[in-house]
Amino acid sequence: MAVPEVHVRPYWELTFDADGDPDPARRDRLLREVRERGVRDLVVFAHGWNNDRSIATRLYDRFFAPFPALAPGAHLGYVGVLWPSMRFSDEPIPDFDPSAVPAATAPRTTLDKGTRQALHEVFAGQDTVVDRLARLLDEQPDRQGVFDEFGGLVAQLVGTPAVAPDADAEADDADERHAAPAMFRKDTRGVCLEFAEALEETAQGVASFRWPAGVSKVWQGAHELLRQATYFAMKKRAGKVGRAGLGPALGRLAHDAPEVRVHLVGHSFGARLVSFALAGLPAQTRNVKSVTLLQGAFSHYAFAPQGTLHGQQARIDGPLVSCYSHFDTALGVMYPLASRLAGEDRDIAGLGMRWGAIGFDGIQSVAGAVRSSLAEVLRTGVPASGCVSVDAAQVVRYGPPPSGAHSDICHEELARVVLGAGRVPH
Repeated sequence: MAVPEVHVRPYWELTFDADGDPDPARRDRLLREVRERGVRDLVVFAHGWNNDRSIATRLYDRFFAPFPALAPGAHLGYVGVLWPSMRFSDEPIPDFDPSAVPAATAPRTTLDKGTRQALHEVFAGQDTVVDRLARLLDEQPDRQGVFDEFGGLVAQLVGTPAVAPDADAEADDADERHAAPAMFRKDTRGVCLEFAEALEETAQGVASFRWPAGVSKVWQGAHELLRQATYFAMKKRAGKVGRAGLGPALGRLAHDAPEVRVHLVGHSFGARLVSFALAGLPAQTRNVKSVTLLQGAFSHYAFAPQGTLHGQQARIDGPLVSCYSHFDTALGVMYPLASRLAGEDRDIAGLGMRWGAIGFDGIQSVAGAVRSSLAEVLRTGVPASGCVSVDAAQVVRYGPPPSGAHSDICHEELARVVLGAGRVPH
């Protein structure tokens, strides 16, 4: 199937590999043409975790669509960031995935062909491990020790040098540093049951979902355990691509086209990517005029004094806006559970606050941060600077379990937030 077209113009793509190295031809084309086309305000959008190029392109097309009419007097340009994100193709993404079907059953417990291929690509050199994991999920045996075997194999995947933490700087806060292996030092069957029960929690009130029982329920949790293992790989990758790839590219843009004002937008792990791009900006670079995070899948303490991005909001010549929604069950239920299970702390008290995501309850523990409703910022405007948390549940509210409204972001109201944060002329 052909990759969908993005219809706004002018539009460019910036492509990065897993190490953050750019496709030089695409980067240089952007640097050359952005001035030729007279662009004044450049909106740069980074997709999230569970995306491939086709879905990312469809997302960009839909999200960018309202911009020309909302700012007819602006000289806008658009960039879609493409980075190698793990795609669990057996989890359809509403609105962006043409194969998505209404959620009438529980999530799959086996791996389809596309997901297996993606795992082989992400965890290169681990073909035997991936194939064994797939067989166990297919067969769902119920014998002593098999879940420990499964957990050991998953741990082997996330423990490879390609995905192991490089340094504390890649963690969002102190509680997440070096955390991934801890999940696999626990009783694997118990961890799988916790994931299965969390999946059920995401579907409370959705009568059409049918949930397995017995050993099938544990294997459903095992499938989620494997999916969460890719979370750690992609979380690290998003930060690396932002810091080593997008940040320096924006520095080149500031040098070659200093008059262009940049507005960064990120969804899910793409929000982490654009946030880490701030840490990768060359010294004295001041072309980033706003950053808007849509359902950001990283710690709500990232910009706090204990967070690894503390102070990076000062690299923005404008506001840092985090749009969040309590209808996002991927971030409200699965994210804190996975973060807690990955850490050493067994106390679940305050789970949501300690392990919370910035896309579920906004920016936390940053002095002077502003909290507002979507209706209010649309009525009165986005503050001109500082950290701003916007409750977007007014529009970000629909989606099937287990992710809920995590991908429900293509709304004119959110496009208006981006334009307002960047002070883009109408």
